[in-house]
Amino acid sequence: MKRIKLLVVDDSILFREVLARYIRQDEMIDVVGTAGDAYSARDMILKHEPDVMTLDVEMPRMDGIAFLKKLLPQYYIPTIIVSGSEEKRKAALLTGAVEVIAKPAARTTKDMAQFASELCASIKRAYTKRNPDAEPKKEIITPIRSAASVISNRKITPITAPAASGKKRRADALIALGASTGGTEALEQVVKAFPADSPPVLIVQHMPAGFTKLYADRLNRSCKMEVKEAEDGDRVRPGLIIIGAGEHHLRLCRDSRGWYVSSKTGDKVSGHCPSVDVLFTSVAENAGENAIGAILTGMGRDGADGLLKMRNAGAFTIGQDKESCVVYGMPMEAYNIGAVEVQAPLYNIADIIMDSLY
Repeated sequence: MKRIKLLVVDDSILFREVLARYIRQDEMIDVVGTAGDAYSARDMILKHEPDVMTLDVEMPRMDGIAFLKKLLPQYYIPTIIVSGSEEKRKAALLTGAVEVIAKPAARTTKDMAQFASELCASIKRAYTKRNPDAEPKKEIITPIRSAASVISNRKITPITAPAASGKKRRADALIALGASTGGTEALEQVVKAFPADSPPVLIVQHMPAGFTKLYADRLNRSCKMEVKEAEDGDRVRPGLIIIGAGEHHLRLCRDSRGWYVSSKTGDKVSGHCPSVDVLFTSVAENAGENAIGAILTGMGRDGADGLLKMRNAGAFTIGQDKESCVVYGMPMEAYNIGAVEVQAPLYNIADIIMDSLY
């Protein structure tokens, strides 16, 4: 059986290290990392991709409840709050924690062993349940699942260029991708399949500030293409993937030299900054029929209107299907308004994009 990857977050180095030592005695749980504050936890999440997180509430720089409010809508991790404050534990449940557990009043060996045993049971429940009640039910068409499990159950079809037909790949194309909940893994599966000389790719993934740089760095290590977080004025070129920066809208622009991006702070659009709608609208206006757009797994409807504008401008548009989505919200909304030309499972999307370039 796959071991559950756990991240332990607590501002007390002694408590988290002692707790981790006890938890590691359970053969079903692998403590992949520990962190002392929300910012370190953010780094650990992208580095280790934990299945479950335990989280203290009272921490320096950003408390656990504020961290949950920023994290869960965009990067879902079943989270167990471990706190000595009853009031804080109640607030955490309303924020989206799957369970709350009181810290032991005493820290004797017996108390810690009993506490760790109870916590291990909670970790296993969180892993198997995935707690769909942590998200608005009306938006969730399929239960929240591990994106990794969705991907691992699918066959990845290798990309094959239609060389035998003698067709040449278009040199003027641009690819725009948008995603939210479950999107970090889904986007990685798609872009890892792109050849190094693929047309430029622009991506908006709903993530807080700071996460997007780490995510771009992670993709840069695993992809054939170069990947970077957006900086205002970046030139758009083949072989480059640009990830929209957290709390900055990513827009495609054009001047006499060609395409470049604008990356600027602004008000939320469709509930988000960066917004997929903002990116897709700018692509419709500046790339038109030269663009290919795909909307992947995510909660809500950000990107649906923008993808429709892309299709109306002559772009080729794709939506991820219900069965392969972690959350079938954004692709469903796009499909329902006629923005999606082709609906496909995640494992076929890279192939479809590449085939459309010939």
